[in-house]
Amino acid sequence: MSYLTTKNQYITVDGNKIAYRELSKGKSKLPLLMLVHLAATLDNWDPRLLNLIAEKHHVIVVNLPGVGASQGQVAPTIPGMAEQTIDFVKALGYDKINLLGLSMGGMIAQEIIRIKPTLVNRLILAGTGPRGGVEMDKVTGKTFSFMFKAGLERIDPKRYIFYNGKIEALKVLGRMGMRTKEFADKDMNVPGFLTQLKAIKRWGKDPQDDLNFITQPTLIVNGDKDMQVPTENSYDMHAKIKDSKLIIYPNAGHGSIFQYADEFSKELIAFLED
Repeated sequence: MSYLTTKNQYITVDGNKIAYRELSKGKSKLPLLMLVHLAATLDNWDPRLLNLIAEKHHVIVVNLPGVGASQGQVAPTIPGMAEQTIDFVKALGYDKINLLGLSMGGMIAQEIIRIKPTLVNRLILAGTGPRGGVEMDKVTGKTFSFMFKAGLERIDPKRYIFYNGKIEALKVLGRMGMRTKEFADKDMNVPGFLTQLKAIKRWGKDPQDDLNFITQPTLIVNGDKDMQVPTENSYDMHAKIKDSKLIIYPNAGHGSIFQYADEFSKELIAFLED
């Protein structure tokens, strides 16, 4: 089984058909729910990373309402997206999960724990930051700037948003691009993307968080040169979340968990099985 040939499944949540995918070769006690970044669909996960994790753990990835092939509307706030995620997990029949959030997904993950702390067993925060953190309210402007630069060069904006080096970017983007139309998700729609941007900006302008509500074992991961969500935020979260573990990958940016897929998958599996 490979993530590249894993098709969308659908479940009805609050009257909307929600698209998700499951991948599992191993038999873990709890599923690992992974929440993706801004403007991303199910096709924007690195297939190599998911295949490696699924060797040991049951992986679930989801399009929240209004994203990709999921029906409904994108929530106008990060806490609203957290509520949608909780409803999805409940619909699947789980009362306890492990949770990974990448970038915007990490913001949503924090709000999930604030709303329903008993739902999450272990937490992984990748390429993200706390509410009201350093330049969290500037993600919108940075995104448009990177998109403009990429548009002039006719390349994928993720080349600049996620990676500091062209070679590493092409490796990961090449892996994602191997998915055929038969197994493809729908693209992100523009209104939904703009709603996500506004939600992130609002969340970034909210009062700074002390994160004392996060008591789960927590793994924090980033590259040493994250230009989208400054790496300083990862150090800040590590200082605020008691007994958390911090991994900073060298010569990497926002997409460090994809760039270092082999290394990160081993760290993640060890963390979940500790």
